Amino acid sequence: MFEFAWPWIFALLPLPWLMRVVLPVADSGEPALKVSFLSDLEGLARRRARANLPAWRQQAPFMLLWLFLLIAAARPQWLGEPLPIAASGRDLLVAVDVSGSMDFPDMQWQDDEVSRLTLVQRLLGDFLESREGDRVGLILFGSRAYLQAPLTFDRRTVRVWLDEARIGIAGKNTAIGDAIGLALKRLRMRPAQSRVLILVTDGANNGGEIDPLTAARLAAREGVKIYPIGIGADPEESGTAGFLGINPSLDLDEPALKAIAAATGGQYFRARDGKELQAIKETLDQLEPVTQQPTQARPAQTLYHWPLAMALLLSMLLVVRERWPDNPFQRLFTKDLFLQTPLPDWRQRLKRLRLRRRR
Repeated sequence: MFEFAWPWIFALLPLPWLMRVVLPVADSGEPALKVSFLSDLEGLARRRARANLPAWRQQAPFMLLWLFLLIAAARPQWLGEPLPIAASGRDLLVAVDVSGSMDFPDMQWQDDEVSRLTLVQRLLGDFLESREGDRVGLILFGSRAYLQAPLTFDRRTVRVWLDEARIGIAGKNTAIGDAIGLALKRLRMRPAQSRVLILVTDGANNGGEIDPLTAARLAAREGVKIYPIGIGADPEESGTAGFLGINPSLDLDEPALKAIAAATGGQYFRARDGKELQAIKETLDQLEPVTQQPTQARPAQTLYHWPLAMALLLSMLLVVRERWPDNPFQRLFTKDLFLQTPLPDWRQRLKRLRLRRRR
């Protein structure tokens, strides 16, 4: 079905005529020449004078150009048949810690040592992209929590934004309570049986304005399930020392994360390497979806480029007609060319004109 997305644009159709009435007439600064032998001069010039054309014919190209521009601005589009969208009804937010300790390279993945954030990006990115039918979103938190991607069905874009996350982008500290509070603000308007938050961190709460347990209790009242994931190798198994020789794995506050999971009816997971995080991903994939009212969408194909191209072509023709009146395209439609008769010299034409006037 064809329709205009913004049909109110056509209310601007009489705007050029209103401006002509309101604004004063422009003065070209050149004197007008009135002659009685205008037809003879047109023959010499091989073009018609504009004064001989009716007013509507003079304005027709510009009226058509303005109409093409309005049609393009109104966003013409072709709407297809309604298509069902798979919607399981689960709204899933992933909050990822991007503090400085997430850059610690103590994780193993495919026989390589990678940083904690890199491993989260690879495995949780696959997890988000595979959640077909779920609305997924992304929160990045450090000293503060920021909503990187709102809840959306566009899982591919959320995965790209997760891959583009960088260490320290939200500050150096870890505000777990603020991340939970921001997730609660985004999930509280959704159906109560479908609110899930996956919290990925490697440290303890040392920033922000909200206590994590207080935020967890508020989340439990709103029916938000939280699945914390503590990431980082065991201190005794990690042979890599951090800044000043201190292993960042010592900062992980597992009791607090377990308390958050217990308060909201979720489950705490511990990821010491890539295999454990892969197993956690598979466990999270088994979350039972909640049926919601099915949604539909109509694919729209934009068509504005066609009237815009016509307006561009018409404007180019008007410029050519103004700047180069004696162009090959215009000569193609002259009578002399079709009769294949050579045109006399302009001097002879002027001489004949003078003789005719003397008689």
